[in-house]
Amino acid sequence: MKNTASCLCKKITFAVDKFQGSIGHCHCKMCQTFHGAAFSTFVEAKTVDLHWLSGTELLKEYRANNDSVRTFCRCCGSSLLFESQYNRRDKTIEVALAAFDNIEPVHPDAHIYTESKADWYDIHDKLPQFRQYRSTEK
Repeated sequence: MKNTASCLCKKITFAVDKFQGSIGHCHCKMCQTFHGAAFSTFVEAKTVDLHWLSGTELLKEYRANNDSVRTFCRCCGSSLLFESQYNRRDKTIEVALAAFDNIEPVHPDAHIYTESKADWYDIHDKLPQFRQYRSTEK
């Protein structure tokens, strides 16, 4: 398996067969707070392409007021997955890019939710920037 991932304590492991294409740096306030960073980076995959290898009993979920769900390891706190109502509709999941131990070459393609970007962080790359999601649909 070429795309394998784990949490910090390595008790949860999983693999993703293939990615969908969207790889965004998310600057929303929830991602900033959850990750303790200026932004988080997620890659989208179909839920059927995500395979748990170990540690599913250690998965913990946080459901936000906007009905999004963040999945993390209850032992080490590592952020692993993000799921919005749009993901549920499309049968996709957002996987934290930093969780991958082995991964095929991928490249982020946008900054999203920049309207809430951390004041202390400046974007210097040439990726497209969206004040909210990538389109008005979402």
